[in-house]
Amino acid sequence: MTPDAVSREHVHAVVREQAQLGGVGTSARRPDGPAKVRGEFTYAGDLAAEGMLVGVTLRSPHPHARITRIDTAAARALPGVHAVLTADDVPGDLHFGLTLRDEPVLADGVVRYAGEPVAVVAAVDAATAGRAARAVEVDYEPLPALTDPQLSLTAEPLHPDGNVYRHVSYRCGDPDARGVVTVENTYRIGMQDPAFLAPEAGLAWPTPDGGVAIDVATQWLHSDQQQIGWATGLPPEKVHVRLAGVGGAFGGREDVTLQTHACLLALATGRPVKFEYTREESFLAHRQRHPGTIWLRHSADASGRIVSVEGRVLLDGGAYASTSPVVITNTVTLLQGPYRVDNGRFEGWSVRTNNPSCGAMRGFGVPQAAFAHEAQLDALAAALGMDPVEVRLHNALQRGDVATYGQRFDAPTPVREVLEGVRAVPLPQGPARNAPGGVGRSAEGGTVRRGVGYAVTIKNLAFSEGHVDESTAEVSLCDGHATVHTACAEVGQGFVTVAEQVARTVLGASTVEVTQPDTLIASAGSTSASRQTMASGTAVHRACLAVRDRLLGRVAREHGLDAAELTVADGVVCAAGQPLTTVAEAAPGRTFRATEHFQHPDTHPLGSPEARMYVGYGFSAQRAVVDVDVELGLVSVVQIASCQDVGTVINPTQLLGQIEGGIVQGMGLALMEEVVVADGRITNPDFQDYLIPTIIDAPEIVSTYVTDPQPGMPHGWKGVGEPPLCTAVPVVAAAVRAATGLALPAVPIKPEHIALGLGTPPTVTWTTPRPADPTLIGTVVLADEEVEDALGTMAEEGASPGR
Repeated sequence: MTPDAVSREHVHAVVREQAQLGGVGTSARRPDGPAKVRGEFTYAGDLAAEGMLVGVTLRSPHPHARITRIDTAAARALPGVHAVLTADDVPGDLHFGLTLRDEPVLADGVVRYAGEPVAVVAAVDAATAGRAARAVEVDYEPLPALTDPQLSLTAEPLHPDGNVYRHVSYRCGDPDARGVVTVENTYRIGMQDPAFLAPEAGLAWPTPDGGVAIDVATQWLHSDQQQIGWATGLPPEKVHVRLAGVGGAFGGREDVTLQTHACLLALATGRPVKFEYTREESFLAHRQRHPGTIWLRHSADASGRIVSVEGRVLLDGGAYASTSPVVITNTVTLLQGPYRVDNGRFEGWSVRTNNPSCGAMRGFGVPQAAFAHEAQLDALAAALGMDPVEVRLHNALQRGDVATYGQRFDAPTPVREVLEGVRAVPLPQGPARNAPGGVGRSAEGGTVRRGVGYAVTIKNLAFSEGHVDESTAEVSLCDGHATVHTACAEVGQGFVTVAEQVARTVLGASTVEVTQPDTLIASAGSTSASRQTMASGTAVHRACLAVRDRLLGRVAREHGLDAAELTVADGVVCAAGQPLTTVAEAAPGRTFRATEHFQHPDTHPLGSPEARMYVGYGFSAQRAVVDVDVELGLVSVVQIASCQDVGTVINPTQLLGQIEGGIVQGMGLALMEEVVVADGRITNPDFQDYLIPTIIDAPEIVSTYVTDPQPGMPHGWKGVGEPPLCTAVPVVAAAVRAATGLALPAVPIKPEHIALGLGTPPTVTWTTPRPADPTLIGTVVLADEEVEDALGTMAEEGASPGR
């Protein structure tokens, strides 16, 4: 076919079709959107299979107890019960974990938190399984519950691995340097739940080869595969994990919950077994955000330049490690904020208690740090009599600066740009849409005060501290139809849309199918750490380029042309810029396929001579306007303006959704969301008493962007999902402080904090002995040699040592 053989009308029709479908840079629609809107999308809770049994978990009512007897005879004898399993029935390794393997699949002699799984049951229906679980006889000897993380530092060990998950300590410059002004405060951050709408669910079944398969709502298929293999004693090739429809995640689906239980029961019964948690059980089973206490001392000279920063962090990791050993590193190292700090001393602990286990949640330790360091910048500005924005601009990081932990900022570092961008957004005028108190309009004008606050944050992107951050993608093309296969878990972040956009842009594909993610392809890592567009998106991009080159090579040979002269644009193959044929018609019936791998540049543990801990960073600035009824303590967020460093805009609508969703979720932590734990037990495990923002609470959100392409990334893209939340927490708190004049050093800010003036710092006495100060930037002090060894081998085992 020659260029003359391709009609102008045909080319224009193909180009118009491609434009409507949407490539990179357009607001292409989500492929799963229509089914979700119509209620036809299949979530994990909708799964079913012929002959399916129902699984139920028996959980400990005690936060700490010794199990003296378990008798399952009565439960096994009930009609319709097919299996009852305890720790003695686990055929493989009893212990699992995302970072440290310290948690039993089923309690083995001791329970360490209220809700810990003790036994699992499979029966013909949920009612029968529930009766069987209640029929399991368990005798407990209650033990004292250690619920104070500060006491955990010096208490008797709750676990053979000890009470300290990780202790980090490092310094830079002269930490004792002082300016003319010093501010010192202690801050507290409450426990936040991921609060995803669809509770955990999954369906497992035995496979003919003696293995097991499971469809499950998860964030990390290959991690699940590995941990299921540990418990079942099966090799990886006999554990097949597929992604089921996910109804929200935010970090709460990264740890294993029901996966091993479902697979063990499927193997024991020879039948499919489905688990679906209740809302209360979901609260007990998954990980929450680490609550913590942060002490900070900032010193500055008369111009507002930060002279030194000292900080201490204590995070409550709960009963089992999950990601506690690495969340603490994020919190401590990013405690400097997006500011140049030449002199500093930083220290932190994540510790074990008998409280609920905490782990990954959107922001991964940075919201805690951001709340504290931004409150400090406001306090510093007040002490100096300076404008809070000017103090931040004066200290803003720039490209070429060096972090307190030794890493150089060698990529775009637009801290000043995002802050100036958000300050340029016009302030809202007139009364708020909703007065404090909402539709009840209980507030009176005379007691309502308006406050304006600013915050700017830094969030590391992708995995860190030496973990290999990689992904693999397979792409095929036949007659203009592209198929993309990865193990990337789509949890609502929009990767399925990005993958389609890349295939349309690079290949000119007329249709694109993103297949169900599973473990039949190499790992894509976790859908966390704002990394999947960068990692899996780049793997898809590389695979599409390889497929395109093979297509063009074929066309070149058929037409006697040089492949270097051929290009693909808008669904058309061009020769020397002139249309030659459409992609759909270029090689009828022939399939071109490629599998490509992407890996980020290496990172290194804190304290390594290489000093590169993080792959990259994202920066975000926000301004909040709030109305506060100081008499009732009620807050209405009027507007949040945002300016975020996004690399390049890939999908404007999805970008806006990520920013707006993150802001509202951060606003929840600032004002209302808190898992209340009393004596080790969650007292509000439902959406009646655990409050989350609704559409009525959501403010006007004005989003602007700094587009400075990320080096080394296709299209210059970078992750955007976490910075909005990290910034929203401190900015809302700052605005409420501005309206009330109160210190408000704890989040969530509750009505009584404002109305009764209770917003004073908590009293903290650090009972642990201070170690000798290290003298090198990035020197790490770990809890003990066992933890150090575990951290050093995480990458080899496929676990996640960092974000």
